[in-house]
Amino acid sequence: MKVFVTGARGQLGADLCPLLVRKKGLTLDCTDREDLDLCDTDAVRQRVLNSRPDVILHAAAYTDVDRAERESALCRRLNLDATVCLAEAAEQIGASFLFLSSDYVFSGEGEEFYRTSSPKLPLSVYGLSKSLAEDAVLSLCSRAKIIRTSWLFGRQGKNFVYTLLSRAERQEEIPVVCDQIGSPTYTKDLAAALLGMIGTERYGVYHVTNEGVCSRAEFAAEILRLAGGSARILPVESSALPTAARRPHNSRLSKDCLTENGFPRLPHWKDALARFLRETGAIGETNTEGGAPP
Repeated sequence: MKVFVTGARGQLGADLCPLLVRKKGLTLDCTDREDLDLCDTDAVRQRVLNSRPDVILHAAAYTDVDRAERESALCRRLNLDATVCLAEAAEQIGASFLFLSSDYVFSGEGEEFYRTSSPKLPLSVYGLSKSLAEDAVLSLCSRAKIIRTSWLFGRQGKNFVYTLLSRAERQEEIPVVCDQIGSPTYTKDLAAALLGMIGTERYGVYHVTNEGVCSRAEFAAEILRLAGGSARILPVESSALPTAARRPHNSRLSKDCLTENGFPRLPHWKDALARFLRETGAIGETNTEGGAPP
């Protein structure tokens, strides 16, 4: 089986591609922005037609949520137009298509867990681009899986964990929003889940995150507790830290879809965070007390 991967050097791709390489029976065609400009849809289509993979795993995306508010055209080209091109190519060659999407397709109202069938109402340019791309994929490709995830952190690139640890070296008190609730997700765990989904014919929409939910402030407090930081987290409402893009307050995603289709759920986010900090050297092997869920 041949797998075509976009965003190979990104936060998710950096964990995903090594897993795919080690999987027997798989061959890879990995691409990143250095060797394939997703804005050039003609080049993208030709690359896929030349490669003729069995699976296209589209992990590349425009992810700067705030900057997207002023770069809406570029965000649309990368997140929507490129996805449409890949979905069309997948259908043309009979390949299955896995598209990475986001909790930002929802409005974030209420406190209930969003199901895969819940109505979408994105609040931002980024969220709208992902929502429209989902719709396009499902309409264009008969062998599609939409994978919605949230609050990613991994070894590659920028993420909330790295940013917080950096700020903790300079600040004694760090304000963090307490009214945004979601599931922090380790890219290594997400990559393992995607590997298990590749090649199956259980198509549709999935929510894939680490188990458990917390606020951003609770996530930050756990990061510093495990890392042994002396800074103090100051929980504040989102209105105290305004951003260019509106973010969903409720990013609780139901993972019943995984159970219903025979896919395993990911470990708890506290377990994932402890492993990530240990693997990146932020904490020692024994400094993980409380890292697992209570």
